[in-house]
Amino acid sequence: MGVTSLILLCATQFAHANPILILGDSLSASYGMEQDKGWVNLLSKKMPQQNIINGSVSGETSAGGLRRLPTLLESTQPQLVLIELGGNDGLRGFSPKQLKDNLTKMIQLSKQADAKVILSEVMVPPNYGPRYANMFTQVYKTLAQEHEITLMPFFMTEVAIHPELMQADGIHPNEQAQAQIAEFVKPWLEAALADTKPLTSVKLN
Repeated sequence: MGVTSLILLCATQFAHANPILILGDSLSASYGMEQDKGWVNLLSKKMPQQNIINGSVSGETSAGGLRRLPTLLESTQPQLVLIELGGNDGLRGFSPKQLKDNLTKMIQLSKQADAKVILSEVMVPPNYGPRYANMFTQVYKTLAQEHEITLMPFFMTEVAIHPELMQADGIHPNEQAQAQIAEFVKPWLEAALADTKPLTSVKLN
């Protein structure tokens, strides 16, 4: 095989690498702005070698994500799935057990499809009470340990404390925050693809 043919073959294989699937809610679905302004689209531009598919839907719960996941796995055949779900479960006061059951099934389905899994930590507002908030947060830590998967810190933790990065509802990040969220997520995806841990996690300004 000539050098030119070998380069073309490698380029073809590279172009057809299995994608990364982002399965999230409004925090990942460009809520309140044009689709191309959201952090997932910006991340795609920062990682042009990867095909990143945004399977996020505003208002999505863990139950909704679980219902949609089998079809998404079959149609995209991802090498990596980032699950960012649970916020709407918390806002609706759903039980941590229900959340854990749904996330467990999503992790299992992703692994059965030969995809690596990153679970994004999600937190509920403090006004829901410390007991519920702690039980909610513990679900993600427990699942990461039980299934030996990467737990990514919640990217909203340092965004929400800056009013200038938030939309008027006080829940969703605005357009200004999107590039910073993309920078935060990027090393976690890269580390998962390389089977390593991020040397540092990017701190939002």
